[in-house]
Amino acid sequence: MRHEPVLLVIAHGSRDPRHAATVHALVERVRSLRPGTRVETGFLDFNVPSVHGVLESLAAEGVREVVALPLLLTRAFHAKADIPAVLRGAPPWLRIRQADVLGPSPLLRAALERRLWEAGLSPADKSSTGVVLASAGSTDPEAIAVIAAIAREWRLTGWCAVRPAFASAGPHTATGAGRPAGFPRTEDVVRALRADGCERVAVAPYVLAPGFLPDRIARGATGADVLAEVLGPAPEVARVVLERYDAACLPLAAAVGA
Repeated sequence: MRHEPVLLVIAHGSRDPRHAATVHALVERVRSLRPGTRVETGFLDFNVPSVHGVLESLAAEGVREVVALPLLLTRAFHAKADIPAVLRGAPPWLRIRQADVLGPSPLLRAALERRLWEAGLSPADKSSTGVVLASAGSTDPEAIAVIAAIAREWRLTGWCAVRPAFASAGPHTATGAGRPAGFPRTEDVVRALRADGCERVAVAPYVLAPGFLPDRIARGATGADVLAEVLGPAPEVARVVLERYDAACLPLAAAVGA
């Protein structure tokens, strides 16, 4: 009997212990949604097990097919360079397919709204509330463009306004102060939404787990009325993980059936 590929969730890792705890909680939710699928976790840095170590262990067990899923919201450097480089170092008899990153997805937008409702807002507040879509930021223009597009599309669902903010540098347009020109901070967007007349302002972190940059977002949200939690192990995020896994499995299944 043919077994389905192992799902290897690849997280960045952090010195902040909340990061790994949140990743593990999300993976546990994925397992609960798909009990027949083997799900493993590997970290690129700071935490164990490492991605390389997990791949070596799987190969030693006789596993032959793996779907490697980047636990990332946008296609930036880690998805385009770091993870492929690690996967190329896997035992050669492992058949590995890298799944797409999680975002964008309507399910992630639903998870953002879940966190806002949990923080005290209600759907009735949408038309009078401006939302700061606060992401970690990236040096990759494609990733920055995706965040801006998500904000535009989310605005069309009834919010007073939705604008992106970034906790770290963008493309190579940094100012002398180290801030990227044209890439606003959370606090900048909070003030702008106030000035534009939004009755209330909410900050929605578009990040998966706590850490240094999410803490920076939280500090920038001190002038807002509402600060939502990170996406974390929201059920919608777990469903996106499985959607990406299933999509990556299709070519593997087709190749076997050919």
